[in-house]
Amino acid sequence: MSGLRIGVLGASRIAENAIVEPARMLGHRLVACAARDRGRAEAFASKHGVERALPSYQDLIDDPDVDVVYNPLANSLHAPWNLAAVRAGKPVLTEKPFARNRTEAAHVAEVASAQGVTVMEGFHYLFHPVTRRLQQLLSEGTLGELRHVEVVMRMPTPAPTDPRWSLELAGGALMDLGCYGLHSHRLLGRWAGGSPRIVEARAVERFPGIDETFDVDLEFPNGATGASLNSMIHPAHQFTLTLFGSKGRACAHNFIKPHQDDRITVTIGSDTTIENLGTRSSYTYQLETFAEHLTEGTPLPIDADDAVANMTMVDEAYRAAGMSPR
Repeated sequence: MSGLRIGVLGASRIAENAIVEPARMLGHRLVACAARDRGRAEAFASKHGVERALPSYQDLIDDPDVDVVYNPLANSLHAPWNLAAVRAGKPVLTEKPFARNRTEAAHVAEVASAQGVTVMEGFHYLFHPVTRRLQQLLSEGTLGELRHVEVVMRMPTPAPTDPRWSLELAGGALMDLGCYGLHSHRLLGRWAGGSPRIVEARAVERFPGIDETFDVDLEFPNGATGASLNSMIHPAHQFTLTLFGSKGRACAHNFIKPHQDDRITVTIGSDTTIENLGTRSSYTYQLETFAEHLTEGTPLPIDADDAVANMTMVDEAYRAAGMSPR
């Protein structure tokens, strides 16, 4: 594969930023899309320059011109269609969360390993220089010993018909937003003695089983603490990642949308500096890395086992808050 031939499942809004624009920028082809309604697929194809609209998800999986599958479907449909693509021998870039729960995630990971097929969860923030700079500040000792991590993920209230309010579609604030916070904490564990444990979780349910806010307190093996604060009823968007160390702190002002705000504010003692890390989309960095893995064998920073570990922590957080996993 000199350039990827990508098939897009669904006609979701996120696809424009997450796959359409990155593919166009990097020279990959969007060869097919499929949606529950053929008309929606045709409209999506016409708007975004996809070569063909297909009648069904299965038709897209089976299409010999599709090398790689991008899955931005509702949360409950991630695992089933990731699994279908894997069984067809096709690598998958899937939107987060990887599955509804740990059991589903582990099954997909097991089949992918047996088939030798790559499935990567789309934690795109990980690939941007903003995140890499935060990690560098820890590695080089600028911040000192990591003492506390705070990830804030807040957004205005989605429409009543939005899938994020559906238990059947595996919605909720923790699934949509909190998975980022837990993922960030887990990956920062390398500077805090290992993966954190959940100390406490608190949720407010909008409907039975569907959380509109969800906060998680964590603790790392070295004694550092963490907080993942999530809300789908906030007045405005707020996506910050802040590291507190023994020497200072660093805050990424919009770590999941650095193309909108690429600032990191670093405070050491009484000195504060602002670094700008570039507004190239994190999704573009992600697709670039994913394509290099598929075409050149370059290692990925996360894999299906990482996705299983993250879904394990999501399930644990729901239980800690007195709720059932999806």
